[in-house]
Amino acid sequence: MERSLQIKAMANPGRMRILRLLAEPKKYFGHQWSADPVEFGVCMTLIADELAIAQPTASRHLDILRQAGFIRVRKQHKWSYCKRDEAAIEDYLAWLHGELSVPVQARARTRRQR
Repeated sequence: MERSLQIKAMANPGRMRILRLLAEPKKYFGHQWSADPVEFGVCMTLIADELAIAQPTASRHLDILRQAGFIRVRKQHKWSYCKRDEAAIEDYLAWLHGELSVPVQARARTRRQR
């Protein structure tokens, strides 16, 4: 996955909130009747409603998160359901931790050696 897409996805507070909400789908979307939010994912419409934003805005945020690999989208009839990709999120966090943990001087030496 291209890290720049992931950084862009995480740079927006609305997208961060979506990921936090999707971390606990039963808590925030337990009222979803069309499918189990934990097993199947959360309907995009409910995400837009929870954030109190327009459907196209929510759709754009979700598409950016999908492109970054942080969510998977499953289509069922006319509905789209979103679910976090925990492995991708863990991979990104591990990469970010590594980037921020390496001293600046060591990163500069590594770049010069390439």
